Amino acid sequence: MQCNIRHLVNLAAKGNAGVRSPGAILGALYGRFYSTTHEADLVVIGSGPGGYVASIKAAQLGMKTVCIEKNDTLGGTCLNVGCIPSKALLNNSHYYHMAHSGDLASRGIMVENVRLDLEVLMGQKSKAVKALTGGIAQLFKKNQITHINGWGTITGPNTVVAKKNDGSEEVVNAKNIMIATGSEVTPFPGIEVDEETIVSSTGALKLKAVPKRMGLIGAGVIGLELGSVWGRLGSEVTAIEFLSAIGGAGIDQEVSKSFQKVLTKQGFKFLLGTKVISASKTGSGVTVSVENVKDGKKQDLEFDVLLVSVGRRPFTEGLGLENVGIVKDDRGRVPVNNMFQ
Repeated sequence: MQCNIRHLVNLAAKGNAGVRSPGAILGALYGRFYSTTHEADLVVIGSGPGGYVASIKAAQLGMKTVCIEKNDTLGGTCLNVGCIPSKALLNNSHYYHMAHSGDLASRGIMVENVRLDLEVLMGQKSKAVKALTGGIAQLFKKNQITHINGWGTITGPNTVVAKKNDGSEEVVNAKNIMIATGSEVTPFPGIEVDEETIVSSTGALKLKAVPKRMGLIGAGVIGLELGSVWGRLGSEVTAIEFLSAIGGAGIDQEVSKSFQKVLTKQGFKFLLGTKVISASKTGSGVTVSVENVKDGKKQDLEFDVLLVSVGRRPFTEGLGLENVGIVKDDRGRVPVNNMFQ
């Protein structure tokens, strides 16, 4: 079938007001209809701490390596919206709390007129993230690793197709495929996260103002860490936890009790043995309905921001696992042998 390029350009120009030049239009058209093919020894899906380390090591061992990452920057959850930004905020909020609470003064360090500039605080966090993600990009370049920004789908035993944001595709034929997609936020049934008023850990890392009242659904390590940040910056934090202790199911009980005492001293409030029935946005924030597990007593709580932090789950949807006969377990995990194969 013949293709009239001039006709396609005219159609694209009518439907894409933002495209100004015929050259740009042709580029977009060719990107949409044509794909690039790579031949590799190893293709890695995901560039988090598992994926980027594996990619670099494989390349250093002489393997021609391709790494596919759906986000704009390398590093995965940890570097972009997890450990690194969270620890940066935790560290700096600690300094602010020491100065604002009088802790520094009690040590003979006199600081007056202490105030918070949240924009600068967030900027420092972003700077730390950018430095580390940029460092990974440099390591990829140094070790000659091909980085593809797109969604990787396994289409066969030795083939992965990366779909890019512009609609184009890049095909990777590889001797080996590594799945290093990590995890994602576990949703809470019936509660929709908008990352502004009702937030996940991702949204809690980029709030534009310190909420007066912050609620946490879940008193595990993620919720308590981020709650600590905003509590130190001035929020009244209330943690709602179904279990009878904080820190999550696997934490030592002595550690849990000691940690709860520390947080209570910092102003935390805890509703343990309490389940969340519903959460709905209001004009001024969020109303959360809860019920005590033992006596069934119900109450409504009002917050400016609600953080949903009930854990994380395997990120294994949309990878094309069914195309190679992989059946996930009931928790969404990929079954492996003792060699993680």
